[in-house]
Amino acid sequence: MDLGFIGTILWPLKWVVAAILVGFHWIFESLGMDPGAGITWVLSIIFLTFVVRAALIPIFVRQIKSQRRMLEVAPQLKKIQDKYKGKKDQFSREAMSRETMALYKETGTNPLSSCLPLLIQMPIFFSLYSVLHEAQINKTGIGLLTNDLAASFGNASLFGAPLHETFTNASGWEVRAIAGFMIVVMTASQFITQLQLVAKNMSPETKASPMYRQQRMMLYVLPLVFIISGLSFPLGVMFYWLASNVWTMAQQYFVIRSMPTPGSEAALAREARLAKKAQRRGTATPVLAEAGAGAGATEMEPVRVTTQRQQPVSKNRAKKNGKK
Repeated sequence: MDLGFIGTILWPLKWVVAAILVGFHWIFESLGMDPGAGITWVLSIIFLTFVVRAALIPIFVRQIKSQRRMLEVAPQLKKIQDKYKGKKDQFSREAMSRETMALYKETGTNPLSSCLPLLIQMPIFFSLYSVLHEAQINKTGIGLLTNDLAASFGNASLFGAPLHETFTNASGWEVRAIAGFMIVVMTASQFITQLQLVAKNMSPETKASPMYRQQRMMLYVLPLVFIISGLSFPLGVMFYWLASNVWTMAQQYFVIRSMPTPGSEAALAREARLAKKAQRRGTATPVLAEAGAGAGATEMEPVRVTTQRQQPVSKNRAKKNGKK
């Protein structure tokens, strides 16, 4: 498939993708790996993915903040929807739309913000697809990806499976086996990522809003998209997609664990963990004081914890004991 005009528009991005790919390929070759082996190119693709996703972290942080604001306005959004519930005339629909947009503007929220990282990744995804396609079909490179490297990339195979082949046009069972396995793993990772968000990181108010129904729908729609589209993408591109999915799953797990949505199940679990840590710190302090009593008996004796009952001592008797 020739991307044609789109490929021309993506040329600068393709140049950058090719440069990063060649850079990691050179690193692995310097470490003694076979430059023409499929594993060398696969590792280069995976580390290319890590560079891309690391560069997208600031955008991901913006996405998290925007999602938090969306969750905060969910109860207000539900009130607007309840206000016009059952009213299907044009005036009511326009009024509900106006009030909804005014709420978004007032709170600085954007319902499409969650799609931003995916939209930014799509040009990179198609650039990698174009680079791999041109390397295999035309044996032509771009930028630092010379024609010789392009030919090496295009002819590389992993466990007997050429990286340029897809599940649908596979020349052997090796391609279908690896592609099928990767499609299953990609689908599972996407499902787990979405399930983490829906099951653990939503407050009860959000679960009662239409947003929750949309998220539940995405829980089953996105994996289906991966299954259908994964059948027609080359193995090399699928490695980028899989590595990106794994990164997303790990990144979201960290965010949900450390910065959960207030009132969500994840937030309650984090509060419980913090309470346990605080309790452990509280029980550790007397132990430290008691342990230090031996080193400085005179200073530490007033805070020593003992199990033997102490008889009350008068001031005069205490002075006599002190003189002894």
